[in-house]
Amino acid sequence: MNPLPILLADLRAMRKSAAFIVVLIGVAVALGVAVGAQERALRQASARAAADFPLLIGAPSSQTQLVLTAVYLQPEALPLMSGQALNALLNDPRVAEAAPLAYGDVVTGYPVIGTTAAFATRWGRLTPTEGRIFAEEGEAVIGADVKLAIGRSFRPSHAMAGERSHPGVEAEEEAGHRHDTSLTVVGRLPRTSSPWDRAILIPVESVWETHGLGNGHEPGDERIGPPYAGTIPGLPAIVVKPRGVADAYQLRAKYRQDGSMALFPAEVLTSLYQTVGDIRDLLVVAAGLNNVVVFLAIMLLLVTLAGLRRRRYAILRALGATRFYVCLVVWLTGATLVTAGCLLGLSMGWGAALGISTLIEWNTGLVLQPVPGGDEAMLCFAMVAMGWFMSLVVAIMATRGDVVTSLRS
Repeated sequence: MNPLPILLADLRAMRKSAAFIVVLIGVAVALGVAVGAQERALRQASARAAADFPLLIGAPSSQTQLVLTAVYLQPEALPLMSGQALNALLNDPRVAEAAPLAYGDVVTGYPVIGTTAAFATRWGRLTPTEGRIFAEEGEAVIGADVKLAIGRSFRPSHAMAGERSHPGVEAEEEAGHRHDTSLTVVGRLPRTSSPWDRAILIPVESVWETHGLGNGHEPGDERIGPPYAGTIPGLPAIVVKPRGVADAYQLRAKYRQDGSMALFPAEVLTSLYQTVGDIRDLLVVAAGLNNVVVFLAIMLLLVTLAGLRRRRYAILRALGATRFYVCLVVWLTGATLVTAGCLLGLSMGWGAALGISTLIEWNTGLVLQPVPGGDEAMLCFAMVAMGWFMSLVVAIMATRGDVVTSLRS
């Protein structure tokens, strides 16, 4: 006999309870899926953004804050290191490239960063999608998400401590702290899926002169970029591209003394990943315990429903249906609900991860691309397997007992 007509009739008869069970299972599974997919996407996005910063050098301070400010453009006042370190690095045979990073100004919430034309193109890896790279003071190149037109002129404002204006939104304090320096947009960089898509890059000389610190060159020398001469103003950070792995470790050791600090951003990220991973593990354990409780409650509900339909199953037995047939019907009912709930949870978890990723991108500029992977698939598979097993237990319990007694119940 075909069990599907009886299965469909049972689902229709308890459609409200069935919908409740599916949604409850979906919410339980979605939590684990969202946590796993989001944590993996965060790791990938943060590592991708840090790839352009092999070695960072700054003044002694918090390593984490240096990475957050230099790589992820989180506004914070960093101590300045001696500008003479820049020339020393540029003349070091172990250094392939070195570029200063100077922060402190904003334009309608977009951070203005002083650096070199070479770093603006990530040492030749990026080619402007519009216009060109800046070639003299007063010119600027913008990230892919900066809402300024090519040829637009603007005056940067001095950022205020504690101010967290969103990119594209001019804070009230900007108008009162605007500099006299005028800058013109001459190019737009391609998308990097990092916070630097919201940055405005200008020659570091423009930053220095805007703040009355000279331009790092001899008097009358109006060019931009290295080599620098004379008194070089202090710098919050220098990004270094070593020639090799051994050179990188030698440079890190050398600049971890004499008033400077050197680090690999990957080192700091590993520590952060460990912290995030620990939190994820706690959330996964909590979600697992929650899933167990939810499944036990659902199985109790299925037992109750099966008990309420015990007389119906006894009638099937009296009409000639075998114990196996009735057991199959009851098992299929539970297995269908569990499978539907897990599939719903997979889609709900992915949707939740996408929503959280959009929120993170809006706040930080870090583009996350959460996609359920093998861990999430195994979670759903384990939940389905457990649900099927527990449904089998319920089905066996529902078919025990004498037919006559069940008919009289």
